[in-house]
Amino acid sequence: MPMSETPSNTRYVRELEGHLTALDTLSGTALGVLSAASGIYTYLGVRSLLDTDGALSVFAALAYSIAVSVGIFVFWTYLMRLLPAMRTARARLGLLGAMALGSVAIVAMSSWLNAAALAGSAAVEQHLAHTVQDYQGSLERANTIALAAQGLERDVARVRQSFQDLSEQEATGNLSGIAGRGAVFRVLRQKAQELEALEAQIVAQDPVIQSAFADGNAILSRMRALTVEPGPVESRSVEFSEEAVRLAGLITRLRQLSVAPLVARAAQDLSASVVLPRLNTDAETAAGQQATIDSVLEVLGQRATTLGEAAQAVETMTPPEEVSYTPISAADAVIRYAGNFVPSWAGAIAIDLLPAVLVLILVVTQGAIFDSRRRMPVEDTLTLGELRAAVAALRDVEADLPPPSPASRPTPLRSTAE
Repeated sequence: MPMSETPSNTRYVRELEGHLTALDTLSGTALGVLSAASGIYTYLGVRSLLDTDGALSVFAALAYSIAVSVGIFVFWTYLMRLLPAMRTARARLGLLGAMALGSVAIVAMSSWLNAAALAGSAAVEQHLAHTVQDYQGSLERANTIALAAQGLERDVARVRQSFQDLSEQEATGNLSGIAGRGAVFRVLRQKAQELEALEAQIVAQDPVIQSAFADGNAILSRMRALTVEPGPVESRSVEFSEEAVRLAGLITRLRQLSVAPLVARAAQDLSASVVLPRLNTDAETAAGQQATIDSVLEVLGQRATTLGEAAQAVETMTPPEEVSYTPISAADAVIRYAGNFVPSWAGAIAIDLLPAVLVLILVVTQGAIFDSRRRMPVEDTLTLGELRAAVAALRDVEADLPPPSPASRPTPLRSTAE
């Protein structure tokens, strides 16, 4: 190495060492402030997990937060002192592995609680909002199924009208050839009246379904308001839970208002339960009535199949999902909806792991100092103490040497004047 680089390396090393000396106190202070801040937010996060507000809970949360602060401070202090001093790759990798393991432990015991303190209320409100969406979907699905079942009223009315038309034809003699209100007429009127009663029952469900759906929307509006109202989220969650129970009961009621099972049973009974009247005593007339009744029963079977298929289509519709509101703590909400609170998570982790950047800075700086020292001559690296020790050692060596003989002494030079 050229000798011209020696003064430059010396000044470079002294400058870096001077910076480290000046920053040593600042680094410890900064590490203490970061540890204390992390402990405060950890305390707030622990308090959100505890159910009671007594002195024991406060003491427990305080003890945990102090332990976290001390642990963070000691952990990063060890690394700031030891990792930059390592000179072998194996030793540095070992301490880097310890730093990674310790960082994971810090995130597990502190960072998620810090995130709960930073965004816990917002995360719980997010949970309430998601629950409202789930309830809204369930309510709308239950109402859709109920309205689809109400649409069966048109199918029932069409079948009922067909039987009424056939009965009118029988009354005028256009069906069996025998005018009057005989056996065939009574069978047709019997089924028409059954379907008319079913139709009236379906129509009567309309205002009940509309009222239930309106009540459900009113409850949903109140639940939405609770998610954004000012004030502690814990008290709002209690009221939200009460409204959720009411809405769940209303959705169950709305599901029970579906008339599809009733129509399906009516379709099964349409052809199965026929009260056959007494036929005419005249054999020829009775034969004609029996043939007409057989045709009517065949028509009944066809109509019953059509009506049953329509009811089955409604019954096979995907039912609304079972929704139930589960209260959740701020810490659990932050973890469940972590994707929605990335800035809060980043801040919570950064306040714990920021000292890792300081450690890496020290590693790079100490490495630069070590590399520069290796390229400096030995005489430029000697300290005053080392120089004194070297002079003392040289004197000891000279004292142990024998005195030189007269012959070996150099002849003094004579002046020219002599």
